Amino acid sequence: MYKNYNDYPDILNVSDIQQLLGIGRKQAYELVHSGEFNVTRIGTRIKVSKRILLKWIEGGN
Repeated sequence: MYKNYNDYPDILNVSDIQQLLGIGRKQAYELVHSGEFNVTRIGTRIKVSKRILLKWIEGGN
């Protein structure tokens, strides 16, 4: 388990987002499907840039 934001990889998966935000699996999937920020799909995998997610958290677009 990561201790702070800097410990997380630059490219996050849904379980990383779950841990980082302290939310459940269902909420994490709802968030990545919400269109609030750009996600990349590689096959069935969903990847999110840590930089993009943190910017979204801080209220940036």
